[in-house]
Amino acid sequence: MRWLVRLIGLLVIVAAVAVGSLLLLPGDRIAKIAADQISRATGRDVSMTGETRISLYPVLGVSTGRVEVANAAWSTEGPMLRADSLKVGVEPMALFGGDIRITGLEAVSPRILLEKSSEGRVNWELGVEGVAPSGQAADDGAPARSRALSLTLDRALITDASVIYADHQAGTRSEMSGMELDLRWPDYEGAASFDAVLRPAGEPIRVSGELDRVGAFIDGAVTALATTVEGPGGTLLFNGKLGAQPSMAGRLTGDLPDTSRFLAALGLGVVEVPQGLGRAISAEADITLTPEMRLSLRETVLSLDANRFEGAADLHLDGEKPRITAQLSAGRLDLSALAGGAGAGGGGGAAGAGAGWSTAPIDASALGLADGEIVLAADGVDLGDLSLGQTRLRMALTRSRAVFTLREIQAYDGVISGEFVANNRSGLSVGGDLTAEGIRLEPFLTDAMDVTRFSAEANGALQFLGVGQSVHAIMNSLSGEGRLSTGRGVISGIDLDRLMRSGDATGGTTVFDSLSASFTMQDGDLRNDDLRLDLPLARAEGEGRIGLGARDIDYWITPVLLEGENRKGLAIPVRIRGPWSGPRILPDLGKAIDLNFEEEKEQLKDRAREEINRAVEKELGVTVEEGQSVEDALKKKLEDEAKKELFKLFE
Repeated sequence: MRWLVRLIGLLVIVAAVAVGSLLLLPGDRIAKIAADQISRATGRDVSMTGETRISLYPVLGVSTGRVEVANAAWSTEGPMLRADSLKVGVEPMALFGGDIRITGLEAVSPRILLEKSSEGRVNWELGVEGVAPSGQAADDGAPARSRALSLTLDRALITDASVIYADHQAGTRSEMSGMELDLRWPDYEGAASFDAVLRPAGEPIRVSGELDRVGAFIDGAVTALATTVEGPGGTLLFNGKLGAQPSMAGRLTGDLPDTSRFLAALGLGVVEVPQGLGRAISAEADITLTPEMRLSLRETVLSLDANRFEGAADLHLDGEKPRITAQLSAGRLDLSALAGGAGAGGGGGAAGAGAGWSTAPIDASALGLADGEIVLAADGVDLGDLSLGQTRLRMALTRSRAVFTLREIQAYDGVISGEFVANNRSGLSVGGDLTAEGIRLEPFLTDAMDVTRFSAEANGALQFLGVGQSVHAIMNSLSGEGRLSTGRGVISGIDLDRLMRSGDATGGTTVFDSLSASFTMQDGDLRNDDLRLDLPLARAEGEGRIGLGARDIDYWITPVLLEGENRKGLAIPVRIRGPWSGPRILPDLGKAIDLNFEEEKEQLKDRAREEINRAVEKELGVTVEEGQSVEDALKKKLEDEAKKELFKLFE
């Protein structure tokens, strides 16, 4: 803001000197005299080229050709200000009173170069306010003094302006062109209205409003400001007070139906905001901006799409990116789009119902817009695949990496705590270290895996990591480990006790006393080899694979002890195989034979061996001695027969 005031002051000085000379000298001398006087006033060389024309009627004024104002001595970038032409109109009677009343000021195609040197000096500090041309304080150490200009400005019109900002200290350079300004300031100590068009990224942003007590504002005082910022995608309104330090305080309201387009028009780049996090934003807040570029928001009401937040926040705007500290409360939040698109839960999404996880790309670039810390308390959160109850969490965001500390999350009648991380520094990855107590498995597994047959209350722990730009990629890359234990529960649709005894898989219900298991995950596959399931009349163990990425299962449940009614029953292993949406549950008769008839198989082998020995002895006349095989007995008999024949040769 201060550089803008100085530049307007510079244009006014140019106008004042030119007009003050026009009644005294012919046009061909005005340009040189005006340039010399402006140079003495600002400490910068000024040149005016081209024809200087004077008009006496209907407006007393002067128009110049090309105007240039030199840059600071340390700059090598060329003139600080360059304009194709300058036109000035004045009130004739005001000249005789010593004050200057400018009825019109027009600058055509001005090019303004703002620079910051590698040592931190700036080129827009001019001698207009008693500051040395270098941009530093005067040599005598005296503070800069404001020289109030005794003038008024009925209307200033700037067209096709461009501003270039070069920060040699940070090594950055930016340019904004096609700007326009219509300024009306009829009373130096009174109010000024303005209507400007800025184009930070090509599309127009209109800034209009009124600044009260402009003279006091130029002198450093705080004065009232009402302004509206309108652009593609939304509107911002501010009503409060403004100082040139800069500083401001007042009420800010915003309505952004298309946040991405509005941010792009401001030059902040193309950001695809996920649904639920502010594709459309409406907001109200009491704001305070300090000269240290700290923005405080109080009495804040913020709506991000259908999600409404209330609370307070502080934004530090003096770094490379904003830093946010906020405490927010909310009702029930809809973040289902973060699961990879509407309908992603249950395997739908972009891939179609039942076909697998959504392959829709996840744009996590919003993680890089700011750093900071946010504390949130919400009545509930809809994550698409999962539904959470009352939630208290803290998010720490640093360089595109968000760490969510789950202080308390009520979910499925239980409580989840731990840490969840979303990292977009070099591609998206998600991970966590979570513990859960008292979770109802039936609704949880239904939401998470489309498994509806399991009902129990579970405790567990999970450490995981997934990498990818879609839910499909993340689920197929999952790695980690965990454990699970339950108390009494029910498996509907199958009677495992009956199935493992008789092979009957025609339905029923399994009531179990407890279940426990640990598991590992790698490349989207969960593997377990120590499941223990205690049934009323049996105990079973399980092992196998659950495809978290492929959404399938290949799992064995094997009974290890059957008892009851003082008799032994059959033990029939069960194989559960197929997609989550419809797995097949089949008994394995081959394993059942191995498991149940091991002794009988050995007895049958012994009986078969005895029958073979008797047949050999009878048919071949071979006696199989104890511990001797049939093959050995036959070999011995052949050797004996061969010896007898050899002995006959010597008889």
